[in-house]
Amino acid sequence: MEHDKSGVSVGVVEKKVFTFAEPPNEMCMESGSGLGPLTLAYETYGNLNHEKSNAILILHALSGDSHVAGYYSEDDPRPGWWDIMVGPGKGIDTNKYFVVCSNILGGCMGSTGPGSINPKTGKPFGLDFPVVTIGDMVTAQKALMDQLGIKRILSVVGGSIGGLQVLEWCLRYPEMVVSAIPLATTPKHSALTIAFNEVARQAIMADPNWNKGDYYNGAKPDLGLAVARMIGHITYLSDESMRHKFGRRLQDRSDFSFNFDADFQVESYLRYQGSKFVERFDANSFLYITKAADYFDLTRRYDSGSLVKAFSRAMAKFLVVSFTSDWLYPTYQSKAMVKAMKKNGLDISFCEIEADWGHDAFLLPNERLTDIVKGFLERVYNETES
Repeated sequence: MEHDKSGVSVGVVEKKVFTFAEPPNEMCMESGSGLGPLTLAYETYGNLNHEKSNAILILHALSGDSHVAGYYSEDDPRPGWWDIMVGPGKGIDTNKYFVVCSNILGGCMGSTGPGSINPKTGKPFGLDFPVVTIGDMVTAQKALMDQLGIKRILSVVGGSIGGLQVLEWCLRYPEMVVSAIPLATTPKHSALTIAFNEVARQAIMADPNWNKGDYYNGAKPDLGLAVARMIGHITYLSDESMRHKFGRRLQDRSDFSFNFDADFQVESYLRYQGSKFVERFDANSFLYITKAADYFDLTRRYDSGSLVKAFSRAMAKFLVVSFTSDWLYPTYQSKAMVKAMKKNGLDISFCEIEADWGHDAFLLPNERLTDIVKGFLERVYNETES
């Protein structure tokens, strides 16, 4: 199947890698550990202008990767995870902007993570991989942007755990970030969110194949990871979306089975999501990424005790977006950020979008979201260029 590349897709794209922090110049992690060499998988779309002023950095969520748009081949049936937003003429217009997206440190889609080979042992790191923070992920991304020669980023954009990275960028490297678009995100995880993540982690660690993280040469903890994904997937949806999509409808049957098969459509759906996830994701990466997200707390990280003081470091223009049915990172958390930003006199736009699809709404087609992202970026770009 040939893909239309005119205004529909960026077309065929290529995954690239950047390796840095070669010993003895290892990257210092927030835990105090040193790590190197490090590799980040990344992709770029569009062209960097002569002034290098049109770069947009997109930051992915838990299960995402560097493949944000386009296709890997002419017959690739699956586009990048945000192809609806990134491409020629789209909300993030690759005719106008140079877009960069990298797989996070600790991930399993080409970047260094617990499944990578430890150069000191010749075996996969497993739990010898140091615990990663959102700040560590951003430090690694900064090295990539330095390698690309980008000193000022027109906008950093991301939702969910990608949004945590957006906020970290704005406070860790405030002089580099012209604008920021944190979507469906939070300045720190609530007890509820941490609880869901912990149950998911326990599901993985309870799988006998997990073997304390040392499973790379044998059977993998697929059942545990599948259950972890099922738990997570519930939090990405909403009561309204599940009622609309599934209700209490039965799956391929007219009556109950009176056993523990998947009687209901929602049961079948969750089992399918779990089984598909284990084909492409590493269980240890799931543990590390969720732990990094749980540790994230802007007020603690910047030793400020308050969001107002934390955002006193920021210099970016902000577009903050939340969704009405998102109960994982509900709107009140976005409003707390907006209030703190306003008290610092920052240029801030806020929009709560009416959407029934829960936390995942930022990944789904939404004309209003596309329009406000496109308009915000055009305003920032025009103000920067004038």
